[in-house]
Amino acid sequence: MLVVIDGLTPSIFEAAVAGGDVPSLRYLAEHGSYRRAVSTFPSLTPVCLSSLATGAHPDVHRIPHLVWYHREEERLVEYGSSFGAIRAAGLGRSLRDTVLNMNQQHLGRDAVTVFEALEDAGLTPAAVNFTCYRGRTRHLAAIPGVPPAYGPKRFFFYNLFESDVTGAPLAVRNRAAGSIDDYAAAVGRWLVTRDGFDFLVFYLSDYDYASHASGPDGSHDALVRADAHIGALLAAAGGPDEFLERYAVVVCSDHGQTRVERAMRLQRPFDGVRSVLVTASNRAGMVYRFDDCPEDVRSLAERLDAEADAEVVLFCEDGAGVARREGEELRFGPAEDGWSTSGDTAILDVPHGLERAWAALRNPNAGDLVVAARAGAEFTDLGGWHHLGGGSHGSLVAGDSEVPMLTVGLELEPRSITDVAPAVLAHFGIEPPDYARELAHAA
Repeated sequence: MLVVIDGLTPSIFEAAVAGGDVPSLRYLAEHGSYRRAVSTFPSLTPVCLSSLATGAHPDVHRIPHLVWYHREEERLVEYGSSFGAIRAAGLGRSLRDTVLNMNQQHLGRDAVTVFEALEDAGLTPAAVNFTCYRGRTRHLAAIPGVPPAYGPKRFFFYNLFESDVTGAPLAVRNRAAGSIDDYAAAVGRWLVTRDGFDFLVFYLSDYDYASHASGPDGSHDALVRADAHIGALLAAAGGPDEFLERYAVVVCSDHGQTRVERAMRLQRPFDGVRSVLVTASNRAGMVYRFDDCPEDVRSLAERLDAEADAEVVLFCEDGAGVARREGEELRFGPAEDGWSTSGDTAILDVPHGLERAWAALRNPNAGDLVVAARAGAEFTDLGGWHHLGGGSHGSLVAGDSEVPMLTVGLELEPRSITDVAPAVLAHFGIEPPDYARELAHAA
């Protein structure tokens, strides 16, 4: 079982386990192995969940951001930065992109999800509310007119797709009160009671929602609710000991969160520049340059030198990656013995900085520039929305990028969210995809 608590930071997890308010997580921690692990970049939910599902960074799975420009279709893709952003991009199209197209069209064909690999091996994978769900089984929607989705054999997605009748309540009735996770918990209990899967992704998203609103230090109640939902699964198995007799467990988050103290419109430095499109949300942004733009990519990057809140600007030049900060540069790229670098290595002195920056740049759907925000800053989205006074994520900094990683009964110990899928496949004796084998052996 993979339990993902969206947006949970290591420090909050560690403090909660040391206290007495999360007995289920504390029990699992006492019986398992814990470490801090690293997310992907941009550390935004669609990118991160795709990395968890495939064992790959964005250069393989091709999901670049919450909002991006689809070059082949010459249009924006918006996965749900905010309601205002969805309206700005087109409500119907954004919903279709988020619910269906991300998995059926945007997710890279070379990527293999853990659901596909397990079902190909004759096992029964299951997922609850997990947005990167691509699998082998065709599921009809509960709403007439919505096209079918291909997900894991047992598939539950916010009441819209349900492979089984579970009696779970309506997921979207009151998000602020935790109704999304209430739905997930009801489905999870139903599945565990019947031992109805070989592998389950149990995704709890309400903590991230609360942390965006109140900041990572103000979301304790949401974590207590998440712990209660995990406790319900333990009880459904007959108790904690019986639960661990039946299941190996991974508990992690997809990214961290840091507090937002100011907001920046990333489009501003490019106002008046012809044939440039800026897509930004949370704490990462991208700049797309079209052929008739009068400035080259380097000139566009230099426009951000004076923008303190655009901390690191990434672009490709002559086959190398370039990381630029306040006029200083680091050139980098893969080499036989690791990485080749030239310049100021402090620019990418962040967790797995070279690996994550390179993978973000090599994604064919990424912008010509990929921008990471400075600590405390956030980029406004298409609707002008931000999380000022709350929490956000997406950048390269450790606070956005580190995640708690707890494993119980798993032989391999993931050090990155990209190690999780290979570790799960190894648990079932399944060889991971070629791109993930080195990760699995190093985990």
